[in-house]
Amino acid sequence: MNRKAKVLLIGSSSPHVANHLSRIECNDFIIEVISDNNKFLPPNQKLYKIEFALKNILNWFKSPKKIREIISTFNPDVIHVHQANSIGFFTVLANRKTKKPIVLTAWGSDILINPKKSILLKMMVKYILRNVDVITSDSEYMANVIRDLNNKEDQDIIICNFGVQEFDIPIEKKKVIYSNRTHNPLYRIDEVLKAFARFKESEAQDEWIIKIAGRGSETERLKQLAQKLDIEKSIEFIGFVDAETNASLYAESTYFISIPNSDATAMSLLEAMYFKCIPILSNLPANKEWVESGVNGLIVVDLNANFIRDAICFDQDKMGSFNRNIAISEGNFRNVLLKLINN
Repeated sequence: MNRKAKVLLIGSSSPHVANHLSRIECNDFIIEVISDNNKFLPPNQKLYKIEFALKNILNWFKSPKKIREIISTFNPDVIHVHQANSIGFFTVLANRKTKKPIVLTAWGSDILINPKKSILLKMMVKYILRNVDVITSDSEYMANVIRDLNNKEDQDIIICNFGVQEFDIPIEKKKVIYSNRTHNPLYRIDEVLKAFARFKESEAQDEWIIKIAGRGSETERLKQLAQKLDIEKSIEFIGFVDAETNASLYAESTYFISIPNSDATAMSLLEAMYFKCIPILSNLPANKEWVESGVNGLIVVDLNANFIRDAICFDQDKMGSFNRNIAISEGNFRNVLLKLINN
């Protein structure tokens, strides 16, 4: 009888890592997790808590040592590390002697933002990229940036995403626009509110509302901005939501809006497309791999334009069905898993 494969999953405490864990849980794997806390993990999951903060200089020595001990004890067949930041760095340092195969799943901020912040972070990212065995990227655009950082134009990188978590929820569209990105400057939720205010002011569209999920450093400022823009009666701040509630919000929303100033392929975009939403997106290369403006969504070129009004004119049923077909084909978890297995 074949023994079960052992996977050591290493990543920050986040919905992304928790959702990925739920997708790979099956009888074929024994999975243990290293993370900074268990906030999003199931209570019965075997977890080792380790600090990843770079600012604490002791972590540079203590954390790799702890990871090394876990690798030695658990003896995994593969290490799957999420993020090419301190998490990936400490993992690579810990694995120098054991040399277990490492799969790195790079996130957009790791590759598109952090290397621009400082020489140290850029050197760290490059060190991680050169000391892992397999790299996955959720967009061809980010894969090319990885190749540039690694000075390997022909580097083989697996293009795949986390895969949409499917829920059997009826799709009944309402006059709702949905945003669920984090409330920090990167995601420009303030520009979303300003755009919605322009739309409400210029059109007799009293029935349309916007629902803002998530939280962050700017949440209170955004609520104040909504009052200032006089749209508080047409806006709902609903905070963090669980995966099933999030899916229900996609299912009722006609439009999904996400206009950050940097992004790879956002899992929220594929989820929205799966539930027949029409995306309104910032003008970024990764977004254009999924959406052609005017065909299955809107790419926003001018943030000061009345772009929500422009999107409202689209054939909503046709675009929604088109997007669902794309998400089922390219963002369905079973298809993503098959791609990984075949590679």
